[in-house]
Amino acid sequence: MSPSIHSAPLPGKPREYRFPAVDRRALPSGTRVIVAPLAKVPLVTMAAVFHAAGATRDPAGRDGLAQITASMLLEGTASCDGAAVADLFESLGSSLSATTDWDATTLSFTVQPARLDAAVAMLREVLHAPAFSGRELARLQAEHRADRLQVAADPGGLADAALMWSCYGDRSRYRRPIDGTIASVESITRDDLVAFWQAQYSAGALTVVLAGDVSADRAAAIANALAMGLASAASLGPDVSVAPRHAGRRVTLVEKPDAAQAELRLGHVGVPRSHASYFPLTVMNAVLGGLFSSRINLNLRERHGYTYGASSGFDWRCNAGPWSVSTAVKTETCRDSVREVLAEIDRIRSTEIERDELELATNYLVGVFPLRFETTAAVASALASQATFQLPDDYFDTYRERIAAVSTSDVLKAAAGHIHPGQLQIIAAGDPAQLRADLSAINGGEPLSRSPEEVEIAL
Repeated sequence: MSPSIHSAPLPGKPREYRFPAVDRRALPSGTRVIVAPLAKVPLVTMAAVFHAAGATRDPAGRDGLAQITASMLLEGTASCDGAAVADLFESLGSSLSATTDWDATTLSFTVQPARLDAAVAMLREVLHAPAFSGRELARLQAEHRADRLQVAADPGGLADAALMWSCYGDRSRYRRPIDGTIASVESITRDDLVAFWQAQYSAGALTVVLAGDVSADRAAAIANALAMGLASAASLGPDVSVAPRHAGRRVTLVEKPDAAQAELRLGHVGVPRSHASYFPLTVMNAVLGGLFSSRINLNLRERHGYTYGASSGFDWRCNAGPWSVSTAVKTETCRDSVREVLAEIDRIRSTEIERDELELATNYLVGVFPLRFETTAAVASALASQATFQLPDDYFDTYRERIAAVSTSDVLKAAAGHIHPGQLQIIAAGDPAQLRADLSAINGGEPLSRSPEEVEIAL
């Protein structure tokens, strides 16, 4: 029987794909060099990854120092101000960016091959002779305050902050925003910037990644020039505490009487990126809340009409980042929305998923994988992450087969072992007059209440 003309086409077999060939070297300085030569692409992306300059290295009381230091590197050197740095890269048809996450700070740019040496020379000056102007520091501090106040006015921002505050204990850096609180950033001085730069921007904690029309030998020479003169080793900070704040499930109400709807977050401490169950967890989350067709989204959006969208996900870090569910729902449906999310969590933990659900998730993850690496910048970013998380050299070559090998029983085991409904921190930010009674019914007791001002302390 031939298929109906109205039938959806059947998915085809995934096309062959291989991640670009990679050359890896270690320099005498301790700097690592990773290069993906792509001679057919008339561009080069370079990323200098400092693995000791992430937000987890912020000193006590100076949350946000890593990010402010990275931003200040772009604000001028001993010989030119920030505008001149930007103008130089613009004249090369490029721009220099500095990005800080929890585990590293990365400075990167993309240029034509003929302009690579000029861009590298400017990057070297940025890294070796930053001005750390007091005027620019004050400007960035003022911008940070404005950004944090904007987050504090947003129910979603308050819910996000309250979730991290509830998930992690007092000693954890993860409990506070990656870019620091208003108070911590305003306490940062030029001396703090200099000390952090000298201690954390080291050759021994540097990986230089290049992708594009560049040879491995040239990449090694560039990395050697960049590392020369940097400190040999970085200062080691304390281990990041990932101890949970609460032993059991808690419900917290963030009081926002003017909120048009309720922002919901449910989450708990997850697992590190290096966890052996990464692939089953990735497929499990795709089925539960990681795709538009996921169970949580179809339940809350399609079946009940509570929301425009709901999702779940792991925030992968070197240490155990959070796993969370995020959505915004009609205020009057808050309790029912939480109930449905908890039901979906219980279902995926207790019963194997259907075969078609597994195939939908794995086919998607396998199918979109090559699309993630269509530019030199994307390839360089992937290699930088591989270095940061210390993933095996064949990670990209084996990714699709390892996703495809995940079974329904693997998904069940991953969900049962790593999603813990009894440890969920449930946050609702919205009108307390409408939410308090509903939230009390979720956990059988009065929810913890936080005013926006209390949450703002963590902002």
